[in-house]
Amino acid sequence: MSETPGLDPPRVTSWLRDHVEGIEGAVGYSLIPAGGSNLTYRVDDAAGQCWALRRPPVAAVLATAHDVEREWRIIEALGQAGDVPVAPALARCDDLEVTGAPFYVMGFVEGRILRTEQDGGALDSAAAERATDSLVDVQLAFHTVDVDAIGLGDLSRHRHGYVERQLRRWSTQVERAQTRDLALLGELHDRLARTIPAETAPPGLAHGDYRFDNTILGPDDRVAAVLDWELCTVGDPTADFAWSLGYWADPDDPLPFLPSAPTLAPAFPRRAEVARRYAERSGSPLDALPWLRVFSYWKMACIVEGVYARRRRGGQGGAPSSDLDSIASRVETLLAYADELAESVC
Repeated sequence: MSETPGLDPPRVTSWLRDHVEGIEGAVGYSLIPAGGSNLTYRVDDAAGQCWALRRPPVAAVLATAHDVEREWRIIEALGQAGDVPVAPALARCDDLEVTGAPFYVMGFVEGRILRTEQDGGALDSAAAERATDSLVDVQLAFHTVDVDAIGLGDLSRHRHGYVERQLRRWSTQVERAQTRDLALLGELHDRLARTIPAETAPPGLAHGDYRFDNTILGPDDRVAAVLDWELCTVGDPTADFAWSLGYWADPDDPLPFLPSAPTLAPAFPRRAEVARRYAERSGSPLDALPWLRVFSYWKMACIVEGVYARRRRGGQGGAPSSDLDSIASRVETLLAYADELAESVC
């Protein structure tokens, strides 16, 4: 397999020289292995400068997903507004003749990405506190940004009904992937759809996948850039926070979202404390968190099923190859746990 799947280096290099200021000498590309969706490449020139390039997956692109042009628009608007830290948006290409798909180029933000418990363990308690506070504060910043003022008010046709839209979106993605029959997924969808709690916070910018490993921490241990905006829309901030909270693993979690989360490191506060901070700073009640936890596990099952479908069809998304049977089993385990949680909620 090519080290740069989805890129035609000579053509991309020619395009970069015409559209990105300051490139010098030979240009090299390396795929950054992260996530299972849009592909991210590091771009280095002979002068030691670097940039990041994003394009959709090479294979098995799902409808309404992997929209790099939408992602570009969001980081460009946020960068101009200055309220939310993002990588500088530099250039966008919609000419499919260059490398077979649209892509964009942004500045490369140097810093630390916390992906695993080992990464989190590198922070002492003071650094972990700064990182935690910053993660919460930055999420509050994009939840409360004036989307109309920065030109993102039309990201969604509807500002309310976020969870309802999410239920429809993810169940449709699974149906379109056409992998296998998952009766429990449909049953849980129907139970959740009948019991959606009322929204209690004003609509805001919902990232859709905000967590430590979609951010870069700067030298001060605070968020220097938020990455991966492809799922962003206008919707319920509480539901968006609840999804992020699912990634905040505690040591006694029976089924964490990630096999090794940075928040498992002893220096980090526990999930309930993070929820307390968000509730206190946002002023929004979090009474719906138990229901949203069920929804989050159901949604995660849909996402992993999408990964399963892409792997079956040859799409790697820059992530390491995994055994198909284990991915399929993970979906079933997530659904079973969501069903268990739902017994006392919906």
